[in-house]
Amino acid sequence: MTDRQRLGFFTRVLDETTAAERYRLAIEQIRTAEALGFDTAWVAQHHFHEFEGGLPSPFVLLAHAAAQTSRIVLGTSIVTLPLEAPLRVAEDAAVLFLLSGGRFELGVGSGGTPSSFPPFGHDPKDRPAIYARHFAQLVSALRGDVLTSDGGRLYPAAPALLDTLWQATFSAQGAAYIGASGLGLMLSKTQAHTAGSGFSALADTQRELVDAYRAALPEAIAPRVFGSRNLVVVDDQATADRLADRGIERSLPTVKALGIEVPSGATREELRALFDLHVGTPERIVEELAQDHVLASATDIVFQTHPIDPPHDLLLRSLELIATDVAPALGWAAAHTEETHV
Repeated sequence: MTDRQRLGFFTRVLDETTAAERYRLAIEQIRTAEALGFDTAWVAQHHFHEFEGGLPSPFVLLAHAAAQTSRIVLGTSIVTLPLEAPLRVAEDAAVLFLLSGGRFELGVGSGGTPSSFPPFGHDPKDRPAIYARHFAQLVSALRGDVLTSDGGRLYPAAPALLDTLWQATFSAQGAAYIGASGLGLMLSKTQAHTAGSGFSALADTQRELVDAYRAALPEAIAPRVFGSRNLVVVDDQATADRLADRGIERSLPTVKALGIEVPSGATREELRALFDLHVGTPERIVEELAQDHVLASATDIVFQTHPIDPPHDLLLRSLELIATDVAPALGWAAAHTEETHV
């Protein structure tokens, strides 16, 4: 890590409880992350499927989080733009940017469960075309272009959001497009591996995307690369093994859908590496993450607990161990409050 690589926490809002309690716990997790020195906190948007992600309205939850925090930067990873009215996304993002004192960053992508598209009136096969059209409208609004026949523009104006806009992709071609546009590149931990092995496989696969992004980025624009990884840090190996088994069981449907071959008779440690499940004591985690050359070169390293999704108390303890033991061992240092306060 570089000295000012930002350290982030990403919650999928999947605690095993009611929706109301999920949201309360997510806010507590974000507040704890801020107190521990984390630089950013992220949420994802998911519709309908409560066991995939528990938050259809990220702007509402982040506005609530902004009112209970003062320093941490809040972001979306991602808003599923094909299912949204792009001008409403621009308006909600602009208001949240102001209410948070500039502590909001907008990440968008074309993803989403295919079955979520028909209820919104879309065929999932049309996702790329819809996304391209909606993204152009979003950028136009944030840029301040005239939107109405009588000269109306986005209100409140939020051109600064363009400087922090993120896009997600799984392809080198998409990464090159994002780079040429001067935006931030969001990498996902769910990307299917096409290179390498063990705990370096995901980084080896994503290296092509990072290189394509940086090659296309205009010289005057600083790179922004968001590296997301699954991570749960615990105090003892017995807890790590129990949580690893939980994560493996929950990973199987996803990796099979991605076409990842699961060897028969694979050990727990082999499956942890195959599924990129970083769960263990601080010393072990530091050793594993040190192999990840994409994280080492990313501007933003963001840890999430899905698909392990440990109980709330273990999640809070994991945040503490990340901030005090793991991230510092990899070179991260907390920024001074006066440097990051908006």
